[in-house]
Amino acid sequence: MRLRSLCAAALLALFCTPAPANAVTPPCQDVSYQVRIGLTPLVTSLETMAGRLCVPTGATKIQVLIPGGTYDRTYWDVGFDPNTHSFTRSQNASGFATLALDRLGTGKSSKPLSALVTASTQASAVHQVIQTLKPRFSKVIVAGHSIGSAMAMIEAGTWHDVDGVLVTGFTHKMNYITVVPVLANMIPAGLDLGYLTTMPDTRYNSFHKPGPLVPGAISFDESTKDVFAATEAVDTILLNTVIIPISRQISVPVMIALGNDFHFCSSGVPLMGSDCSSPAALKADEGQFFPSAPSLNTFILNGYGHSINYAPNAPDYLSAVATWTKSI
Repeated sequence: MRLRSLCAAALLALFCTPAPANAVTPPCQDVSYQVRIGLTPLVTSLETMAGRLCVPTGATKIQVLIPGGTYDRTYWDVGFDPNTHSFTRSQNASGFATLALDRLGTGKSSKPLSALVTASTQASAVHQVIQTLKPRFSKVIVAGHSIGSAMAMIEAGTWHDVDGVLVTGFTHKMNYITVVPVLANMIPAGLDLGYLTTMPDTRYNSFHKPGPLVPGAISFDESTKDVFAATEAVDTILLNTVIIPISRQISVPVMIALGNDFHFCSSGVPLMGSDCSSPAALKADEGQFFPSAPSLNTFILNGYGHSINYAPNAPDYLSAVATWTKSI
């Protein structure tokens, strides 16, 4: 009788004891990488690019994630309703490792003089980080949001060291009619005068409209906002517009995902935004800028604006990203 009771208790413990946390959530750690930046190859400074690395057991592919202007790594792991909005959690659950970076000047990364921080500088720093990942992971996908997408394309088009490029919240036809007022309303952020951030209580109109105004989501975005260097915008425009797009040099699969983004989707004015009326229309419009890419996937997340990780229907886009990543 005693033996039977012990066996029953053992079986109950086996099937009812909660699984360890890392059975659901992969091991994550804060990491940092030494990178060199400078105005010339001969005059450089040693800086630190920080991030959050999450690696599910057996992961062989990693997504290196670059946030947009006034965002840091938090954009990729939104703490408000993370089961809906966390990019990293969704991709980790699909078996992919993620490295959500803080751009130089943001988060836990170094804060060099803003004049040294351009989109190309950031891309170079990300390239240096990617070199440290290659021995461990067989496939590296570089991904960006907004200005971070410009950096991802500069990285991929310059060094050819990644296996895929994910572009979110960005096209080659920027709508300056909406972008310029957002930039004009930014204020110095307390580092040096070249570092800027959004004025209080402007983020919904700038980054989330026409999506629903969810107070908790917007409060989280406001409380975690960061900075961008004005100089990052200069070569973002020069190297990622219809004039001299670096994306023409990208030779790996590309995916573009946007919402109903009035900063990058056309309002009927020529060159002031791409055609986001459907995935097929976006592919036809943007395809000319990726002539060397073996494939171009496009996705439209309807019902939200620029920062699509915050969309109530974000899981639809996150699932599409996971499917695309599996194909690489």
